[in-house]
Amino acid sequence: MNPTKERLEEISKLEESIGYSFKNKNLLDIALTHSSYINESKDKKRTSNERLEFLGDSILDLVVSEELYKNHKTYPEGKLTKIRSRIVCTSSFSKASEKFNLSSYLLFGKGEISHNGREKKSVKADTFEAFCAAIYLDAGYDFLKDFLMKNYYETVKNLLENDLLFIDYKTKLQEYFNKTNRTILKYKLLKEEGPEHNKTFYMEVFAKNKKLSTGKGKNKKDAEQMAAKIAYKKLTNE
Repeated sequence: MNPTKERLEEISKLEESIGYSFKNKNLLDIALTHSSYINESKDKKRTSNERLEFLGDSILDLVVSEELYKNHKTYPEGKLTKIRSRIVCTSSFSKASEKFNLSSYLLFGKGEISHNGREKKSVKADTFEAFCAAIYLDAGYDFLKDFLMKNYYETVKNLLENDLLFIDYKTKLQEYFNKTNRTILKYKLLKEEGPEHNKTFYMEVFAKNKKLSTGKGKNKKDAEQMAAKIAYKKLTNE
């Protein structure tokens, strides 16, 4: 079933933001259709993104494996596997999805919407996998790899270097304060710099009225995590 005119107008906004126009619009529409929408609509002509998600998972695994193999020639298999597992996971794919706000384009069932399904990490990650599979089928492997390298290489590199993919420093910092005086930490935006498509955010973390540290990142969440990491390491002397 081909997308409606209204749906085409909606997903064209995403095409514009990623800088690529799909030859087969139906592929992109399917990639952005959650199974809950199909279950509630009972429209047998429509398809959810689950099969694309399956394909995307394998393709992304291949892209990451190939890049690690080429760029880290001295790393043994065990270390390559460990790094890959940190990149090819729900947490990192969820972050990748947020760059283009993919879940906002998802066709959702009303039940999932009421349970704030769009904000679930698993939903965001699954959407990213399906989205990448759609690009692969429409434009080919080389185009998809170039797209991923252009949009995510520096982000992944930064996250790996700072442990932000696999350590939740905001939680660790809050737990540290819970042991002492149960202070609820607050995060405030200090400033943002750069053009709209490539901004850097600076966030401060406070315990009551005392500033603990400042962190920066390509979005507010990453900047908060960096601020929390700096504060935690100062307080614990790690």
